[in-house]
Amino acid sequence: MINTTNNNRGFTLIEIMIVVVILALLAALVAPKIIGRSDDAKIADAKVQIRNFETALKLYKLDNGNFPTTEQGLSALVAKPTVGQIPKNYKAEGYLDNKNVPKDPWGNDYIYLSPGEHGDYDLSSLGADGARGGEGKNADIESWNIK
Repeated sequence: MINTTNNNRGFTLIEIMIVVVILALLAALVAPKIIGRSDDAKIADAKVQIRNFETALKLYKLDNGNFPTTEQGLSALVAKPTVGQIPKNYKAEGYLDNKNVPKDPWGNDYIYLSPGEHGDYDLSSLGADGARGGEGKNADIESWNIK
């Protein structure tokens, strides 16, 4: 005997609406937490980049006896300076792996001062607002204050 009962039942409109409401509630709870973390990630990235610059600057000093001057800037880490005190033992491939000076996570140039006010050099990012000072995501990230 052939079973003629149809077991191919689809979802009802009510079931679909319940799933949509549950997904919307989850998105409303999770999205703000994820979105707020992007600022934290950019701050952490800026700190890592500053540490990478510091390593490259130390290697530059080991080879050449001094840090690049403010005039030579961070570009001295990717190309041999042609102004100021010309380094005698400059490493041909430079001191940064990516062969260019990266901008901070907000697309601004890092600020480099040598000799610095807080040590041999000062290196900083102006944060999300691109202006001195600020709090939270707008706070400056400074090499002498990174923990």
